[in-house]
Amino acid sequence: MDKVVLASSSPRRIELLSQYGIDLITMKAEIEEKILPGESPEEVAMALAFEKANQIAESIEPNNTVIGADTLVACEGQILGKPKDGEEAKHMLRFLKGKEHSVITGISIVRLKPSVKLIDFERTKVRFGNVDDEKLKRYIETGECMDKAGAYGIQGLGGALIEGIYGCYFNVVGLPLHRLDTLLGKYFNINLL
Repeated sequence: MDKVVLASSSPRRIELLSQYGIDLITMKAEIEEKILPGESPEEVAMALAFEKANQIAESIEPNNTVIGADTLVACEGQILGKPKDGEEAKHMLRFLKGKEHSVITGISIVRLKPSVKLIDFERTKVRFGNVDDEKLKRYIETGECMDKAGAYGIQGLGGALIEGIYGCYFNVVGLPLHRLDTLLGKYFNINLL
């Protein structure tokens, strides 16, 4: 079987995919993550996922399958990516507290030979707890928030901030496994299990 390439250096995505018996390699895509005016959160996530997958696909053997993903948080019309610093993380977390928001992961799977290019997305609703500022401060001090969309990681210490979710838990972690497995099986004849 040809290789599956994950166009990401995310430890969470690597860990999730590495548990399956696929021949996985990882390569980090170097793209400029930009949001165009008028784009919906779903369009942003899918466009960024496609850019990542396509960039890597064009630099390797054309018969390999490349997976790109991009996760973002959307709340009240705002798109929240990864915070630049602790101050931005504090602003994001205060904005989210007590509210329901969407975690959206764009997925793109690209194989150049034979040519198949696919984009899709997964959405999970998350209810952030109405936690006090002191708890948010302690969480920010852990540093965990710095490389996470929306400034929290549900799979780590940030799980204590989350009241509940509706939808795919793994999507909130950064890679919706069921949707990915379905797309890989249907269009690329690759099964995670």
